[in-house]
Amino acid sequence: MKNIAVIGAGTMGNGIAHVFAQNGYAVNLIDISEDALNKALSTIEKNLDRQVKKEIISEDDKSNTLGKINTVTDLAQGVKDSDLVVEAATENMDLKLKIFRDMDANTKADCILATNTSSISITKIASVTDRPDKVIGMHFMNPVPVMKLVEVIRGYATSDQVTQDIMSLSRGLKKVPVEVNDYPGFVANRILMPMINEAIYTLWEGVAGVEEIDTVMKLGMGHPMGPLYLADFIGLDVCLAILEVMHDGFKNPKYAPCPLLVNMVTAGKRGMKSGEGFYNYANGPKNAVVSAQFLK
Repeated sequence: MKNIAVIGAGTMGNGIAHVFAQNGYAVNLIDISEDALNKALSTIEKNLDRQVKKEIISEDDKSNTLGKINTVTDLAQGVKDSDLVVEAATENMDLKLKIFRDMDANTKADCILATNTSSISITKIASVTDRPDKVIGMHFMNPVPVMKLVEVIRGYATSDQVTQDIMSLSRGLKKVPVEVNDYPGFVANRILMPMINEAIYTLWEGVAGVEEIDTVMKLGMGHPMGPLYLADFIGLDVCLAILEVMHDGFKNPKYAPCPLLVNMVTAGKRGMKSGEGFYNYANGPKNAVVSAQFLK
């Protein structure tokens, strides 16, 4: 595989493009928004500058990486010569199915189609293509240039060869791939999201405040960041979407999202990206800002 296309220029998409380009792949970064693509390139350059400052890479490495990334607004044009396409669009089933239909129609017959979904069924996504054996999950962790893990998720029809190819490719990106099977939430979010949800319930029920809950988990459990701060970092809307996928998929009430989380997302409080979640980010993380009126 030499030519890579990444669909979606958001946080995950630009990180995935960064990692592929830094490891020598030609990358088409695709988004319908020219502004999103320009913002993505700016983010990638800033992240490369950070790596240069830390002496992880050289200035030449930075230039070479940026030179490997081409931005495209037309999906059909951007994927036509690709050996692998990684979809990194919003965590929305209907949108992903549409993108995969388009990917299937416009790529070479031997092109592998991957999704960075964090919870949606690979089998369901593969079902709208004519190549379900070549559809697979590549769930990178955020921030992609830093985090080592890639969950490699096999759909019901994903072939052994495609799985082996993606495992090998991930190692070539200096990542640690872990093969998992296709069930809601996979491994990472099936374990992480109930913990975050329980932390939100603990706040909603008045057991402790935001900073107190996060401090207990950091100092008591050795977590690098507390679950409420982590939820803000991931995006409260993303957390809600993943919990809803698991709740719908397993029909188990233990995955039901906390009403406080639902209220906050409905109110537009999505975490860092909206400037406010469990913390306020106007001038960096501050004290908890969850209004008492939302609490149980």
